Amino acid sequence: MFDLKTIHTVLDQMEQEKGIPREKILEAIEMSLASAYKKEYGKKGQIVRADFDLDSGKVEFSQVKIVVDESMIKPELEEGEEENKEEIAEDDTRIRFNPEQHIMIEDAKRIKKDVELEDEVVFPLESKSDFGRIAAQTAKQTIIQKIREAEKVSVSKEYEGKQGDIISGTVQRIERGNIFVDMGRATGILPFEEQIRGERYKQGERIRAYLYSVEETSKGVFLKLSRTHPQFLHKLFEIESPEIASGIVEIKGIVREAGSRSKVSAYSTDEHIDPIGSLVGQRGVRVSTIMSELGGEKIDIIEWSDDIKKYIEDSLSPAKILGIEIDEDSKIATVEVAEDQQSLAIGKGGQNVRLAAKLTGWKIDIKSTVRETAENKPALEDTETTTDQEI
Repeated sequence: MFDLKTIHTVLDQMEQEKGIPREKILEAIEMSLASAYKKEYGKKGQIVRADFDLDSGKVEFSQVKIVVDESMIKPELEEGEEENKEEIAEDDTRIRFNPEQHIMIEDAKRIKKDVELEDEVVFPLESKSDFGRIAAQTAKQTIIQKIREAEKVSVSKEYEGKQGDIISGTVQRIERGNIFVDMGRATGILPFEEQIRGERYKQGERIRAYLYSVEETSKGVFLKLSRTHPQFLHKLFEIESPEIASGIVEIKGIVREAGSRSKVSAYSTDEHIDPIGSLVGQRGVRVSTIMSELGGEKIDIIEWSDDIKKYIEDSLSPAKILGIEIDEDSKIATVEVAEDQQSLAIGKGGQNVRLAAKLTGWKIDIKSTVRETAENKPALEDTETTTDQEI
C-alpha cells in the first residue's frame, strides 16, 4: 500500500532540511488517513483514528467514543419539538448524545471495568485499502496542510531566536516601495519607512538588516526588517568592536536620523580601555566600515558621563561650548557658545542640537554671545549680544 522507502526518505529530508520533527509528519499522515477513511466509509459524527506502522506499512483504524453519563446529556426532544434556546443557560455544558461519538458509562464498564467519565473507549474498525480518488486527494491535502503548519512553527521558532539580530538575504522583489527579502526558509519585509533614505536596491542584491519582529500569517512567516532602527547601528558596532561584544565597553545611547547623522554615547567598565577608541578603531577603520554600510551616514561618538553638564557639552560635538546652565526641575539646559560656533552647535536644519537633546533627554537652548574687540568697543564698556535657539 505504501512505499516505505520513499516515506522514510521524505521524513528524513523534512527533519534535516526544514527542521520538522518526524513525529509531526507521521501525525499528519495518520490524520489524513483517518480523514480519508471517514469520508469514504464513516458515519456522521464518527470519530476515526488511524495508527500507521512505519516499519510494516500497515494501518489500523479505530473508532473512538467518549464515556458519558445522564448528568452530561441534554434531554431528548420529542418529535416535532424545537429546542427553546431561551431556556438554555449560557453555562450549560451538557451535550446532545450521539451513539457514534458517545458511550454510556454503564455500557463502557462492561468493556473496561475501571473506565471513568470522559475517558476514551476504542473500537477496532475494518481495515480498508481502497479510499477512492476523492479520499486520496483529501489525504494528500491534509498532509500538505500539516507539513506547512509544522514548517511554519519550525521557521517561527528559528527566527524568534534571531529577533534582535542582524540577518541577511537576497532582494526578491520591490512592491510599492517595500522590499521583499528572500531569507531561505522565510520572507523578510523591509518597509519603506524602515529604509535609509537614498538607498536603492536591485533584484538579486544582498542586503543586511535588523530583525525586529517575527509575524505568523496565513501565507507563512514574515520577518519585519529595519535599516533605520537604532539597534541596527548598535549591532553593527558589536560586530566591528570586540570590546562591545565582550561587554567591556557599553553603548549607553544611540539616536539616528538614518542616512544623515547619528550620535552614539559609550562607556567603558575598564578605565584602561578608551570607549571612543574602541568604537572608532585604529585609524577610524571600524567606524568607517559602519558608515559605508549605512550609505555614508555621519556618526558622532562621545563618552557617556553621569555629569549632565559634561554629557550635554560632549553631545553638542563638534561645537565648542563656553558654558552651561541647567534647570533640574524642568530639565532645560541653556548652552552658551561663541557666535562663530552657533551654527555648528545647532547644525543644518537644527539637526545637531536636536540629536543632542534626544541623546541626553534634556531640552537644550543655544545662546550665542558676541564680544566686541578693544579696537571697536567704547572705553570701559563690555557689550554682549545674544541670539537664542531653542530645541
